Amino acid sequence: MNTDSTISRRTLVAGIGATAAAATAAAIIGSPAEAATTGSTGTTGTKPTIVLVHGGYADSSCWNATIQELQSRGYTTVCGSNPLRGIPTDAPYIASLLDSIPGPVVLVAHSMGGTVITNAAAGKANVKALVYIAAFVPEVGETQGELITKFPGSEVGPVSVGVPYTKADGTTGIDLYLSKDGKAAFAADISTSAFRVLQATQRPFDADSFIFPTTAAAWKTIPSWGLFAGQDKAIPPACARWMYARANMRKVVEVPNASHVVMLSNPRIVANLITDAARATC
Repeated sequence: MNTDSTISRRTLVAGIGATAAAATAAAIIGSPAEAATTGSTGTTGTKPTIVLVHGGYADSSCWNATIQELQSRGYTTVCGSNPLRGIPTDAPYIASLLDSIPGPVVLVAHSMGGTVITNAAAGKANVKALVYIAAFVPEVGETQGELITKFPGSEVGPVSVGVPYTKADGTTGIDLYLSKDGKAAFAADISTSAFRVLQATQRPFDADSFIFPTTAAAWKTIPSWGLFAGQDKAIPPACARWMYARANMRKVVEVPNASHVVMLSNPRIVANLITDAARATC
């Protein structure tokens, strides 16, 4: 056996494997070069990675139209797949995603995702802006259950279906699904066919998500932007206005005729606000 030849082949195979792994990682999260695309009108000339986090009764595909808008403007985008198990699980998961991304990040959330990013972004130096889209913005110690009942007008409870499931420790949890009758309460301004797809592809959330208290409030130290829907029957507009005012957001946009899924019905308006946040901070 030619030892030198064997070593060379091993070295070559190892090199190919390392190159493939690096290429795969770059494809998943965007390379530093992609995330640092120049040409932005922001403070550093560096375009951030836009990380989008979905809420309950949804999955990452709810951001597809917004992503198309952002990518057409040259932004690298990543969708965080929110576990929807509650703050103790969801926040560390999204925090680990943030740690994997090189360069500056603009972190965006919808609905219950707002609670997740409020906790997950705390202490993350790479997160330069938070953008709340029809989202919860809790204070330390608050629960989503408190916030959704603080003002009248939420109608999603009656169209939610509880399904028992077995947790890893053997105890029983309750997953909440949006029923086929949930269009008026959740997504009144999208087509019936689009709602049927949303309802079929949704990820349920653990009912305990409403009872976990917030442990950090990243909006106290990270500049924030907000958008709420004038016809939101999940998080009432009065609640959104109150939360956004308390967070002293730099800019708040109202989309008067939009439902809770404003990123589906008005993706350009949503992308415009995200772009504003990116240009102002990165």
